[in-house]
Amino acid sequence: MREDSNHRLLELRDLKTWFFTDEGVSRAVDGVSFSIYRGKTLGLVGESGCGKSVTALSILRLVPQPPGRIVSGSVFFEEKNLVGLSEREMQKIRGDRISMIFQEPMSSLNPVLTIGDQVSEAFRIHQGLSRRTSWHKALEMLSRVRIPDADKCSRQYPHELSGGMRQRVMIAMSLACSPDLLIADEPTTALDVTVQAQILFLMDELKRDYHSSVLLISHNLGVIAGIADQVAVMYAGMIVEYAPVEFLFSRPRHPYTLGLLRSVPDLDDITGGRKLESIRGNVPDPVHYPSGCRFHPRCPRATPECQAAVPDLLPVGENQTHFVRCIHSE
Repeated sequence: MREDSNHRLLELRDLKTWFFTDEGVSRAVDGVSFSIYRGKTLGLVGESGCGKSVTALSILRLVPQPPGRIVSGSVFFEEKNLVGLSEREMQKIRGDRISMIFQEPMSSLNPVLTIGDQVSEAFRIHQGLSRRTSWHKALEMLSRVRIPDADKCSRQYPHELSGGMRQRVMIAMSLACSPDLLIADEPTTALDVTVQAQILFLMDELKRDYHSSVLLISHNLGVIAGIADQVAVMYAGMIVEYAPVEFLFSRPRHPYTLGLLRSVPDLDDITGGRKLESIRGNVPDPVHYPSGCRFHPRCPRATPECQAAVPDLLPVGENQTHFVRCIHSE
């Protein structure tokens, strides 16, 4: 199964995850579709509040109910719709076939269990190994993610480790059972630049070693450019642009994508001649989305037609692999 790099591992089809609150219905994920292929990395980018993390939690069926609920759509993992599985069936998939690295490892690790206990747990639960064998495998994984003195680390508690070491522990836990899909939600948040680079390099190396696919969620376009094969740009609960990484960065078609790219410093601009630009306004409240294109209140290209209806996500260009949700994409 793993040898076919062209095999579609995960496919989201018109996924909608809404939250039913006292203020109204919050359409956090509102018709998201994309695919991830074996051995490939999809970067999911966008501002905070656009629905990236809720999309990831929906894949694993971890959206809190109530108030959240997947109201429609499908999540096909190896042609099996995860939305229709029971909780018992999902428990067998989480941590084994699909693993997730959360944003803040300190809140994801159990503060009263040692690192060794937490890493070895995956081997005991999903592979049925003995406590002794699981512990040895945990030490191997800690060494694999380049934690110095794995034996000492295994006997420590999360608060005794630095942020970078805790993130390495999370990676060790997520890769313990050689998952087919690794979901990384802002894996380098709050880490300094040097540690960020180390973590990203480690993730990319382990992805190749384990032949895993990766869904990398980030607001950092530099991170996405360096590690992703495909990029999906998300705004206000929808995918607004979807393309191979080289096309998206060389010829962005959606005004929102262009705005994100213009807000990133250019390291080649040593004179500081290029002025950084920001996108005016804020991501709209998911309870009160604007009519038509959801980006039109902030868009420099907006015309009255943009308010009439939500544009479809349509192919542009000759290769038919670049999709844009904009009537002014040309």
